[in-house]
Amino acid sequence: MIIQVVGSGCSNCKKLLELTQEAVKVLNVKADVVYVTDLVDIAKTGLLRTPGLIINGRIVSYGRVPQLDEIKSWIRQA
Repeated sequence: MIIQVVGSGCSNCKKLLELTQEAVKVLNVKADVVYVTDLVDIAKTGLLRTPGLIINGRIVSYGRVPQLDEIKSWIRQA
């Protein structure tokens, strides 16, 4: 599983990264969590607003910091 946290490095983006890493740890799943901060790479994702969360190539959230339970649910569904 590949999980991308997309953002410019703002506090909300870092918070999403922390929550995502926590969700992966709590669920005990094998996943690579990648923090995408390069503007060119962000543009390639197709996201219009950050922070964003992409799981296995599918955009599941953007423009907000979801709750831990939401992130865990998305990971389970992937």
